[in-house]
Amino acid sequence: MADKDINSNKVLIISYYWPPAGGPGVQRWLKFVKYLPDYGIQPVVYVPENPTYPLIDKGLQDEVNPQAVIIKKLITEPYNWASAFSKKSTKDISSGIIPDKKKQSLLQRLMLWVRGNLFIPDARVLWVRPSVAFLKDYITKHNITTVITTGPPHSLHLIGLQLKKEQGINWVADFRDPWTTIGYHKELKLSNPAAKKHKEMEHEVLNTADHVIVTSPTTKKEFEAITTKPVTVITNGYDVESIGRQIPDEKFTLAHIGSFLSERNPLALWQALQELINENEAFREAFQLKLIGAVSAEVIASINQAGLTGFVNNMGYVSHNTALAEQRKSQVLLLIEINSEETKCIIPGKLFEYMAAERPILAIGPEGADLADIMKTTNTGVFATYSEKDKVKNTLLEFFQNYREGNLKANAIAIGLQHYSRKSLTSQLAELLKRL
Repeated sequence: MADKDINSNKVLIISYYWPPAGGPGVQRWLKFVKYLPDYGIQPVVYVPENPTYPLIDKGLQDEVNPQAVIIKKLITEPYNWASAFSKKSTKDISSGIIPDKKKQSLLQRLMLWVRGNLFIPDARVLWVRPSVAFLKDYITKHNITTVITTGPPHSLHLIGLQLKKEQGINWVADFRDPWTTIGYHKELKLSNPAAKKHKEMEHEVLNTADHVIVTSPTTKKEFEAITTKPVTVITNGYDVESIGRQIPDEKFTLAHIGSFLSERNPLALWQALQELINENEAFREAFQLKLIGAVSAEVIASINQAGLTGFVNNMGYVSHNTALAEQRKSQVLLLIEINSEETKCIIPGKLFEYMAAERPILAIGPEGADLADIMKTTNTGVFATYSEKDKVKNTLLEFFQNYREGNLKANAIAIGLQHYSRKSLTSQLAELLKRL
């Protein structure tokens, strides 16, 4: 596609997370931007100049499409002020790692109350006013008629809301996660007025945007009860990475990649593993639990209590490329989602990377989870609920027997997987944008 054709069809994408940010929040729009020029759309990306990212992955900067125009403006970050009191608590809370209520310190409780009641909808709200003032002039000068905002942080949708009101642009609001029903929302110690304000903002955004994009069918259903505006599901996905095949781990490794939050603490899994280790000498000799990413103290305590301490390889946070390589090395990939009604809609981005790694997946989550349907249609693993200890145990035992026989692998359905490639998903996005 010639540059002339691309430049005639610009779209402004407003995002908080952008390289060198690490973690899952950056992947969705980094990849959309990578492929949009292939469909004749010129991406212009607006991001903060001095953000406070809880995770850094400088390697992702190499993945930014050179055809993208990147513009930046300074942001005021309250988390910088909070870190003067406790860097660890600030980093944890900004990452979504919220300690159990019974174990929260006075400072942590205060930080959560301030975050929920003084910074509505979130701590990046101070970026809204200066961004609107800057972007009004920018989009006029550069003849941009379509704006996309992506959240969380959902304060970025307020930028789109104001630009829609003042400039009359076409506005697409992309929700990587829900707003008032997201898992940690109820942990923010919201006063009644603050909770009402969140609801009002959510309602106004959903009913003012020209189009709403969500990542799961459950969120689509939830939002369609709030707005008559069109809501489209475009899930997260996987990319064709230059990682290549890896030599599988010699150990029977069960690997979890990503943040292991306090609420993602599957006691049924730890009990099943404890029983397998006690009952099966071969399993005991071969097993290793591989943890990659931030792990909450509550999860570590449960692992230790189950007698699994000596079987843990806690690697901490690693780069995205290293995480992809570890996925391909691991014998079984573990995916845990919070066991609640609100999290049925969450389809973690790592699910799709897991599927592309061609390793069997053991997923544990709430009954009726959207991710279970995807795993079933792609035949990429086994899903169990938090109460199904026997199913978890039997699945692990079956995987282990296949491992010992040398034939442990995923039997994914290739056609089903292709639907979730980043390029295929970007094609869906491009078609939506061209219809606006």
